[in-house]
Amino acid sequence: QVQLMESGGGLVQPGGSLRLSCAAPGIFTRIYFMGWYRQAPGKQRELVAASGASTNYADSVKGRFTISRDNAKNTVYLQMNSLKPEDTAVYYCNIRITGGNYWGQGTQVTVSS
Repeated sequence: QVQLMESGGGLVQPGGSLRLSCAAPGIFTRIYFMGWYRQAPGKQRELVAASGASTNYADSVKGRFTISRDNAKNTVYLQMNSLKPEDTAVYYCNIRITGGNYWGQGTQVTVSS
Protein backbone atom coordinates (compact mmCIF):
# COMPACT_ATOMS: atom_id res chain seq x y z
CA GLN A 1 0.00 0.00 0.00
CA VAL A 2 1.31 3.41 -0.98
CA GLN A 3 1.73 5.96 1.79
CA LEU A 4 2.73 9.53 1.13
CA MET A 5 4.97 11.24 3.65
CA GLU A 6 4.32 14.96 4.08
CA SER A 7 6.39 17.39 6.10
CA GLY A 8 7.17 21.07 6.43
CA GLY A 9 4.04 22.72 7.80
CA GLY A 10 3.96 24.98 10.81
CA LEU A 11 3.31 28.45 12.16
CA VAL A 12 4.79 31.42 10.32
CA GLN A 13 4.31 35.16 10.44
CA PRO A 14 2.78 37.04 7.50
CA GLY A 15 5.42 37.60 4.84
CA GLY A 16 7.33 34.51 5.88
CA SER A 17 8.16 31.34 3.99
CA LEU A 18 7.66 27.61 4.35
CA ARG A 19 8.62 24.63 2.23
CA LEU A 20 6.42 21.57 2.12
CA SER A 21 7.67 18.16 1.02
CA CYS A 22 5.83 15.01 0.03
CA ALA A 23 7.58 11.73 -0.69
CA ALA A 24 6.13 8.58 -2.21
CA PRO A 25 8.67 5.84 -1.51
CA GLY A 26 6.32 2.97 -2.40
CA ILE A 27 5.70 3.96 -6.01
CA PHE A 28 7.74 2.22 -8.67
CA THR A 29 5.93 3.31 -11.79
CA ARG A 30 5.72 6.58 -13.68
CA ILE A 31 4.05 9.40 -11.79
CA TYR A 32 2.09 11.54 -14.20
CA PHE A 33 0.71 14.07 -11.74
CA MET A 34 1.99 15.62 -8.52
CA GLY A 35 0.10 18.42 -6.87
CA TRP A 36 -0.80 20.29 -3.72
CA TYR A 37 -4.29 21.06 -2.46
CA ARG A 38 -5.42 22.94 0.61
CA GLN A 39 -8.53 23.10 2.72
CA ALA A 40 -9.34 25.92 5.09
CA PRO A 41 -11.99 25.58 7.83
CA GLY A 42 -15.48 25.76 6.36
CA LYS A 43 -14.19 25.75 2.79
CA GLN A 44 -13.86 23.19 0.04
CA ARG A 45 -10.52 21.64 -0.82
CA GLU A 46 -8.87 23.60 -3.61
CA LEU A 47 -5.99 22.97 -5.97
CA VAL A 48 -3.01 25.16 -5.14
CA ALA A 49 -0.32 23.95 -7.54
CA ALA A 50 0.02 21.13 -10.02
CA SER A 51 2.87 19.50 -11.92
CA GLY A 52 1.80 17.22 -14.73
CA ALA A 53 1.79 17.76 -18.45
CA SER A 54 2.10 21.42 -17.46
CA THR A 55 2.56 23.44 -14.30
CA ASN A 56 -0.41 25.35 -12.95
CA TYR A 57 -1.15 27.53 -9.96
CA ALA A 58 -4.24 28.91 -8.32
CA ASP A 59 -4.54 32.63 -9.07
CA SER A 60 -4.28 33.41 -5.37
CA VAL A 61 -0.75 31.96 -5.11
CA LYS A 62 0.78 32.87 -8.47
CA GLY A 63 4.11 34.60 -8.02
CA ARG A 64 4.39 33.47 -4.40
CA PHE A 65 4.33 29.66 -4.49
CA THR A 66 6.52 27.34 -6.55
CA ILE A 67 5.97 23.64 -7.11
CA SER A 68 8.91 21.44 -7.97
CA ARG A 69 9.58 17.73 -8.12
CA ASP A 70 12.46 15.30 -7.85
CA ASN A 71 11.45 12.34 -9.98
CA ALA A 72 14.39 10.25 -8.84
CA LYS A 73 13.13 10.53 -5.25
CA ASN A 74 9.40 10.50 -6.06
CA THR A 75 9.15 13.73 -4.12
CA VAL A 76 7.21 16.92 -4.72
CA TYR A 77 7.86 20.24 -3.00
CA LEU A 78 5.91 23.42 -2.49
CA GLN A 79 7.93 26.52 -1.74
CA MET A 80 5.64 29.14 -0.24
CA ASN A 81 6.87 32.72 0.02
CA SER A 82 5.20 35.98 1.07
CA LEU A 83 2.66 34.00 3.06
CA LYS A 84 -0.62 35.65 3.97
CA PRO A 85 -3.14 34.84 6.72
CA GLU A 86 -5.53 33.63 4.03
CA ASP A 87 -3.03 30.90 3.14
CA THR A 88 -3.83 29.25 6.47
CA ALA A 89 -5.13 25.75 5.76
CA VAL A 90 -4.34 22.07 5.85
CA TYR A 91 -2.22 21.27 2.81
CA TYR A 92 -2.46 17.89 1.11
CA CYS A 93 -0.22 16.42 -1.54
CA ASN A 94 -1.74 14.33 -4.31
CA ILE A 95 0.13 11.88 -6.53
CA ARG A 96 -1.38 10.02 -9.47
CA ILE A 97 -0.20 7.05 -11.44
CA THR A 98 -2.03 4.83 -13.89
CA GLY A 99 -4.50 2.98 -11.68
CA GLY A 100 -3.75 4.92 -8.52
CA ASN A 101 -4.64 8.22 -6.87
CA TYR A 102 -2.92 8.87 -3.54
CA TRP A 103 -3.25 11.56 -0.87
CA GLY A 104 -1.00 12.67 1.92
CA GLN A 105 -2.25 12.90 5.49
CA GLY A 106 -2.22 16.69 5.41
CA THR A 107 0.02 19.22 7.09
CA GLN A 108 -1.19 22.35 8.87
CA VAL A 109 0.06 25.73 7.69
CA THR A 110 -0.87 28.66 9.92
CA VAL A 111 0.02 32.22 8.97
CA SER A 112 -0.45 34.55 11.90
CA SER A 113 1.29 37.29 13.79
